[in-house]
Amino acid sequence: MRVQKREQEIKIKTMGGEVKIKRTYLYCVECGYGECPYDEEIGIDRLPHKITKELMVETAYYGQNQGSFKEASELMKRAIGIEINAATIREVTEMVGQKVYETDRERAKETLKNIQKIEITGEKAGTLYIEMDGAAVNTRVEDENGSTWRENKTVMAFTDKNMIKRADGSHIITKKEYAAYIGSAEEFKAFVLDVAVRAGYGKIRNVVVIADGATWIRNMCEEIFPDAVQILDLYHLKENIYSYAKHKFGGDAGQYTPWAENLIKDIDDGKIDQILSNLPDEENLPAGTINLKTYIANNRDKINYSLYADNGWFVGSGAIESANKIIVQRRLKQAGMRWSVQGAQAVLSLRAIVQSNRWSSVRALFCA
Repeated sequence: MRVQKREQEIKIKTMGGEVKIKRTYLYCVECGYGECPYDEEIGIDRLPHKITKELMVETAYYGQNQGSFKEASELMKRAIGIEINAATIREVTEMVGQKVYETDRERAKETLKNIQKIEITGEKAGTLYIEMDGAAVNTRVEDENGSTWRENKTVMAFTDKNMIKRADGSHIITKKEYAAYIGSAEEFKAFVLDVAVRAGYGKIRNVVVIADGATWIRNMCEEIFPDAVQILDLYHLKENIYSYAKHKFGGDAGQYTPWAENLIKDIDDGKIDQILSNLPDEENLPAGTINLKTYIANNRDKINYSLYADNGWFVGSGAIESANKIIVQRRLKQAGMRWSVQGAQAVLSLRAIVQSNRWSSVRALFCA
């Protein structure tokens, strides 16, 4: 073996700019093997792309925050004077996001594993709201049906103690916990429980789950939140009633509008048995129009809106729909975007942790 030794000068990107470092490089001219034996000693052996850990975390923040990795590259150059190309920003963002996802997943699995140890004390007055919904992400991988779309499931939790009421009657939620997951409802369950626990589940007296009536959400909540009040989102209920009414009356607004409004009033008045007796069992319905009788029957214990109003509870899922726009749509559903499933999950995990105001945990994970 004939080894040559030479000194190399490399540039390391840091939060303060580029730093030049000299290192020894050993190279075998016969087999082509080369190594830098002192990289570990000077602390640069674990720096992908020769970027410090602090700058990696900062890069990931820009990568998840901007509309594209190209925009992130341009903004970093203008804002902090460091030039990192879009491809590197993507790789760093996905690497940091994957680590965050794996950490969150392991913690969530541990929370679910120890669900029986969660003390349900209800010691704090107030209401804990849990909302969840799905939103599709376009990927580069086809499923068994040839579709490239995958459903991301988002969950959020917040309490009425963390809300400020505006003059117009709307609310600002000042503290929220989020998680986002591309995968099955069974696997998502751990993330849902973990988010709820972080937001105070077990300690808050009232627990309210607001959802769109999806079977997977109903079954999940009955399993992990047996003490919760489940509410069918009023907007989804009205939307489905109007869709059904339009079909029933052939799109004649003069007939379907009063019919739908009367049905909604009957629901408010608690006339569920009467409603169900007046609706047909089997119908030939177009795609997108639900069987209203089955829908109301499946959710009859979740539509007592007068009681919910008396308790001062929300009955709409506007918060989770807004969360889907912020976490999913603004970043992952720009025109022409297609993602690897792992890359999409990495960015979603970062965006969820930013919206949960827990970015300091990312710094601690990489920079401690």
